[in-house]
Amino acid sequence: MDYLPLFFKLTQQNVLLVGGGNVALRKARLLCRAGATVTVISHQVCDELQNLLDAHAGISIVGEYHASLLEGKALVIAATDDNSLNERIHYDAVQHNIPINVVDNPALCTFVFPAIVDRSPVVIGISSGGSAPVLARLLRARLETWIPKSYGNLASIASSFREQVKKRFQSVNQRRVFWESVLQGQIAEKIFSGRTEEASKLLQEKLDRSDPEHSAGEVYLIGGGPGDPELLTFKALRLMQQADVVLYDALVSADVLDLCRRDADLIFVGKKRDNHAVPQEGINDLLVRHAQQGKRVVRLKGGDPFIFGRGGEELETLKAHNIPFQVVPGITAASACSTYAGIPLTHRHYAQSVRFVTGQLKNRTSDLNFEELVHPNQTVVFYMGLHTLPQLSSKLIEHGKPGDTPAAIVSRGTSSDQKVLTGTLATLPGLQEKAKLEAPALIIVGEVVTLHDNLSWFGDEVLAQNLIPETASKT
Repeated sequence: MDYLPLFFKLTQQNVLLVGGGNVALRKARLLCRAGATVTVISHQVCDELQNLLDAHAGISIVGEYHASLLEGKALVIAATDDNSLNERIHYDAVQHNIPINVVDNPALCTFVFPAIVDRSPVVIGISSGGSAPVLARLLRARLETWIPKSYGNLASIASSFREQVKKRFQSVNQRRVFWESVLQGQIAEKIFSGRTEEASKLLQEKLDRSDPEHSAGEVYLIGGGPGDPELLTFKALRLMQQADVVLYDALVSADVLDLCRRDADLIFVGKKRDNHAVPQEGINDLLVRHAQQGKRVVRLKGGDPFIFGRGGEELETLKAHNIPFQVVPGITAASACSTYAGIPLTHRHYAQSVRFVTGQLKNRTSDLNFEELVHPNQTVVFYMGLHTLPQLSSKLIEHGKPGDTPAAIVSRGTSSDQKVLTGTLATLPGLQEKAKLEAPALIIVGEVVTLHDNLSWFGDEVLAQNLIPETASKT
């Protein structure tokens, strides 16, 4: 470790900043945010820096640097392009035992500025010791997206209750358990949702119960997307990593499931054609039972939970048992798979509307309104229709859809073994008999399918043409 990470309290502390340009301005902004009183010495001070100093009771001096300026200073920053001057400032600061930072010159620094993620009062610093500042900034950018800004509010409410918690729980371990349940549970989620007053009330109620082991359970209904873990939302990932129990479907990919909290109990409740591991009523009962035990339960579904996912039925059960829940939407398969196949669902030259339809027919018959599905200038996407493709195709043609309408099957969309089979409404069932693409798969019907050859971008097209004959292709 080249540098020990430390946080300076600079409120009303005097800091010397040598330099008056844009680099000095960036450092001055940080110093002023930390509450420091900044003195700038330079031959010329840019207007924006001068305005900043005026707004924060800072001082600007036009002239030459001299060692006497170090008197009474807590920190020194040299932001000049004069190497000899920077070396002199470094020497003087070391002689006075004052921490010194020379911008872009780690050899002359006794401290460095980290890349900062500011969620005040929570502040995170990332440093490469000056060896790779761009990498530190890239890491900061990642953390900025992973850590909601509302974490600052969470820290503030925790601070306001700190003394009460300390009085209520005598042991450090009791306090630790209590705060873990607060900072990762329902109270935190209310803060993240902007319901600060509700969170404060709930925290007070929890504290009054004086039972750090007790916590109200909650269910997170999460859309896991089509399979590619990078398509998860940030909120989905955060809640998945808090789960005590995860109930997951067959359509949830292994890569997505692997992002759940490592020590969570994983329960498979998936349904496949003619094989339901757990009936829907059993899933509902599991959600209720685990939540009533005070656990954080993730109900993880492929795609989006409100699009042919029966998420609404599960929430009705939770509501009937007064169990709190949240819903995190996911990228539905129609959107993701068509995108990865290079098939826009809408296009001003081909389709001005799109319909999502379940192709899972009861008793191999259908009560779909096919007259609505054969309208021109629209795209129809069938979920769960691979095994009823011949019936769907014949019914659409019977109700007036031209047999030469372009159509496609996207199998295992967004995954590394995604395959796309293209043809027409009349030929697609026969092509599928040869290709035998596997579920999960979507059927897309409409003129937009013709764009696949030109817009396909995901995968090895040349290899695909060798794998699947005739009009089939793999992306």
